[in-house]
This record gives sequence, structure tokens and C-alpha cells, in this order.
Amino acid sequence: MVGPGLYTEIGKKTRDLLYKDYQTDHKFTLTTYTSNGVAVTATSTKKADLIFGEIQSQIKNKNVTIDVKANSGSNVITTVTVDEIATPGLKTILSFAVPDQRSGKFELQYLHDHAGVNASIGLTANPVVNLSGSFGTKALAVGADISLDTASGNLTKYNAGLSITHEDLIASLNLNNKGDSLTAAYYHNVNQLTGTAVGAELTRSFSTNENTLTFGTQHALDPLTIVKARFNNSGKASALIQHEWRPKSLVTISAEVDTKTIEKSSKVGIAVALKP
Repeated sequence: MVGPGLYTEIGKKTRDLLYKDYQTDHKFTLTTYTSNGVAVTATSTKKADLIFGEIQSQIKNKNVTIDVKANSGSNVITTVTVDEIATPGLKTILSFAVPDQRSGKFELQYLHDHAGVNASIGLTANPVVNLSGSFGTKALAVGADISLDTASGNLTKYNAGLSITHEDLIASLNLNNKGDSLTAAYYHNVNQLTGTAVGAELTRSFSTNENTLTFGTQHALDPLTIVKARFNNSGKASALIQHEWRPKSLVTISAEVDTKTIEKSSKVGIAVALKP
């Protein structure tokens, strides 16, 4: 990516370091491929005494991708994505869920060397319209994210962000929740060869006068094994180890503990993702 990317890219490196792949549930994912190129993914997640299932199929034909996902809640979600339509960098996405008749959404994404724009509209009589954009370069980007409920005429979301990238350092600042919270994030790729990185995120809530500070790090024990750890100012510590035992097949074991009540709060999650 040479441009600023989409608005969601602002602060993404830090968020991935601090939150991605951490979980306290048991999750199993199996992906298979049919002879005509259709990818079928089955996922089972155990939360407490409940088990949630999901089956997803994906088919690609040139620049068109169709995803169909069915879950244990009897919902079927379909997403149709068309890349490079009409002009390079332009993508269209149509999504809808059955039986939710108000779930339909049409979305446009456009990536340019100096801009990334995402616009979506709900396919209802009084839709919610969302517009987000990021402008600048890969080194410096500013952006905003706004949603309007046309039924009430009210803005349901307005956020803003700033990102600065310099070699292996990324700093970002996000104003979220209609201006109620301010998040400053930092990411440093310490060693490219060992996959070592550190990051931190500080969020200030103006309505509650609370600060949340989270530190995290990751390191590659070998080319196929990554360990991560994080800790926040509430005393919660988490760690995970992820091993790619075959291409694209991952085993992840993560744990979380509240250091203030260690004997009562320990949680362990296991995720297995298999691909042929």
C-alpha cells in the first residue's frame, strides 16, 4: 500500500498487536477447497456451556468474489465483492442477511495514492449513510468517519483520526464515540528479522474521566511460532502462543488473568485453524 489506505487503517497496527488472536473461548476452524475452487470454512466456538457454529463458502471468478455465511442463529449472510470495477482501485460490495430485511447494504471503496474513501448506504426506505475517508500519504494521513441516520436526520457517528509513519514507527491519534474518547496509539517494529514489536494504547474517556492504558509486545520464536503478551492498568494480563504447523494452518493458545484476583479469574482459550 503506497497511499494512506482506508480510514480503518489508522491505528490498525497497534490494535492488531494488542488485540488480534487473543480469546478465552475454544474455537476450531476447518477450511477445505473443492475441485472447482470453492473454499468452504466451518467454524465451531464454545463459550461457557454454549456452542456456536458457522459455515462459510467463498467462490472467486476473475474480479468477483461471493461469500455466503450461515450461523447457528439461522442467519444467512451473503456478500458480493467486485474488484477493479470501471477504474483501478474501485471496489463495490453488496451485502445482505436473511431473514433480516433491513440488513441490505451497498458499499463503495476507492483507493488512490493520496486518498482512501469508503461510502455505504443501507438498502431501506430510510437508510443509514456512512462516509469515511483518509487523505495524505503513507507517511502522514488524516481522516474522518461519519454516519447519518436519514430517518431522524441525526449523526449517529462522527470520528476523526491522524496517523504518522516513519520507517518502523507508527503513531496515531483517534477521536471516537462522538468526541467522547481520545485514543493515542504507538507501534514500533523493533526487529524485522525476529518479528519483535512493541506497542501501547492510551484511551481517555471524557464522560467518565477514566484512562485505559494497554502495553503489548510480540516476538517470533522461530519462523513458524509467535508469542504475544499484553498488560493494562486494570491489572489484566494476557499472553498467547501461535504456531503454524503447516501452511496457513494455525494452533493458537491464549490465556488471560486478572492479577488482582488470580485464583478466580484465570481463563484459557484454544483456537485451531486448519487449511489443506
